[in-house]
Formats: sequence, structure tokens, C-alpha cells
Amino acid sequence: MTPSVKALFLDRDSTLILDKDYLADPAGVEVIAGVPDALRRVQALGFLLFLFTNQSGIGRGFHSLDDAQRVNERMEQLLGLPRPIFTEICIAPEAPGQPSLYRKPSPRFIHEMLAKHRLDPAHCWMVGDRESDIDAGLAAGLRSAALCTGKYDAAGWAPRLKPGVLCFANFPAFAATLG
Repeated sequence: MTPSVKALFLDRDSTLILDKDYLADPAGVEVIAGVPDALRRVQALGFLLFLFTNQSGIGRGFHSLDDAQRVNERMEQLLGLPRPIFTEICIAPEAPGQPSLYRKPSPRFIHEMLAKHRLDPAHCWMVGDRESDIDAGLAAGLRSAALCTGKYDAAGWAPRLKPGVLCFANFPAFAATLG
């Protein structure tokens, strides 16, 4: 393990961009306010960034993997950071109920990246707006941060937070706490 290397595993929808159900058109990508500066800050602190996104619209037949990749490409353009922004990207295409390898809450992608990049879980975070994001991080031994930019506000998260999970208004608020 390389303890000096830090990493963030980031959900996409309602974490970095506005969630638009089954987003397949790159023209619909809208970056959440403050996210580009927050990403710039965490990169300057030495964090590797990994994108980990469930895209069940693929498994449901609403759009293709190519559509999801085009949406990610547009997001990276709008973020305006030097590329590649993400060390690795995992798009989990399965719909709920389908056989799954990577769909969160599975920690498989995180485990693979920890091994591949020799990362110490103690220096890594999973950040997202859904319980499945948090559960994937916890199952991989990462610290996890819940964001109030999706389904739950702080009051909604309160009964769902597991011990040690921190809750933040948004990704920029989380990023501001890192040092």
C-alpha cells in the first residue's frame, strides 16, 4: 500500500452533476455549483479521483453505454480541469434486480482500485448522495460522506447514517473539510 496517496471515490449524479433521470443526452449535463473549484482543491491536496456511477438506464434499455460515456465526456468538459480528471471510471450498467458485478452497493470496483493503485483504505473516501454509495464505501473499508444534494436532506439522512458516516450539504462543503 501507498499510504501517502489519498483517493476519493465519487458518485456522479447529484454529487458532481444535477441528477436527471436516465440522462443520455450530453446537452443535459449541468455541473453542480462549486464542484469544479472543489475538485481543483482536492486534486491540489493530492487526491486521486475515481468516478463510480450506477447507470441503470443502460440495463433498463433506456440508453446505451456509449450514451453514458458521452455524458461523462461532457461533464469533464464542463468541469474545465486538466484531463484526465479521473484516474479510473466505473459505469455500472445493471438495473436493480439484474445480475450485478459492480452496481453499488457492491464494493467490487473500490476493491479493485485499492489493489491496482496500492491505496490504503484509511486514506480514501466514498462520497455520494444515496445509501448505496455509502454502503459501497463502508463495505470496502473507506470513510464515507453522505451529501444532501439528492434524495435526502440532513433530516432525511439522520436516521439512515451509519456510525462514522459524515453528512454534508454538498460536495464543495465536503471538500472544504479535507486537508
